[in-house]
Amino acid sequence: MRVPHIYQASPIVIATELQLEDDAAGHIGRVLRMKVSEHISLFNGQGGEYLCELIEVGKKSVVAMPLEFNDKDVESPLSIHLGQGISRGDKMDFTIQKSVELGITEITPIFSQRCGVKLSAERLAKKHQQWQKIAIAAAEQSGRNRITTIHPPIDISQWLTQSSDEIKLTLHPRAEHSIKTIKVPSAGVRFLVGPEGGFTDDEIAQTKQQEFVDIRIGPRVLRTETAALTVLSALQLQFGDLAN
Repeated sequence: MRVPHIYQASPIVIATELQLEDDAAGHIGRVLRMKVSEHISLFNGQGGEYLCELIEVGKKSVVAMPLEFNDKDVESPLSIHLGQGISRGDKMDFTIQKSVELGITEITPIFSQRCGVKLSAERLAKKHQQWQKIAIAAAEQSGRNRITTIHPPIDISQWLTQSSDEIKLTLHPRAEHSIKTIKVPSAGVRFLVGPEGGFTDDEIAQTKQQEFVDIRIGPRVLRTETAALTVLSALQLQFGDLAN
C-alpha cells in the first residue's frame, strides 16, 4: 500500500511531535481513516520528505512523529512559467492540476480581452486560494516535494512586461519555429496560452513587442487546456525529465 504523501506548511523536525494543519488532519482522519502507528510521508515544500508515524488520530486533530528524512527530488531540471488565459468552468482547475503533475514551476492566471471571466475582488481572492489548493493536492498525488506557485491573476499587459531572463514563447499554427528548433537558456521558459476566445490582434502585437517567439506544435487548433498541457509535455520531453 502506498504511504500517503501529505503537504504540511511548517518546519518539520526529526523526533519532534508535529500537530498537522487542519486540511492535512481532515484528510488523514476523515477521508483516509488512518489509525495510530500507521505511516505517512510529509513534505513542506522546502525539498525532500519525512517518513512519519501517526501517534494521535482524531477527525479534527492529528499528531505525527517524524522518523527519518529522505532527500527525494523528482523536480524537473527545466523551470517553466505558464501564463494561462483564464478559462470558464472547471477548465482552469484541470489545466492547473495537470500542469502540476507534469512538473510546472509557476502559473500566472491571466485576464485578457476575450477571457470571458468576470469576478469581483472577493471572488477572485477565493478563486486564487482554490487554485493554490488544487496545486497542492496535485503535488501530493504526483509525489512532488515542491509546491507550484500560483500567482495572483493579473492583466496580460502586466505579465508580458515582467522582467525575465527566460525564453518567451507563444503558440502560432504558422510559426517558423518549433520546440525542437529553440534553445532554452538555464533561466528556463515562460510561455503564454490564450483563453477560449484567443488573443486580439493588439495582444498579439504586445507579445511581439516583448520579444515572445512564436512556436508551432502542429497543424491543428488546440483548445486552451489542451494547448497548455501539450506545450508543457513537449518542453519536458525535449529539455526536461520526461522519458525519451
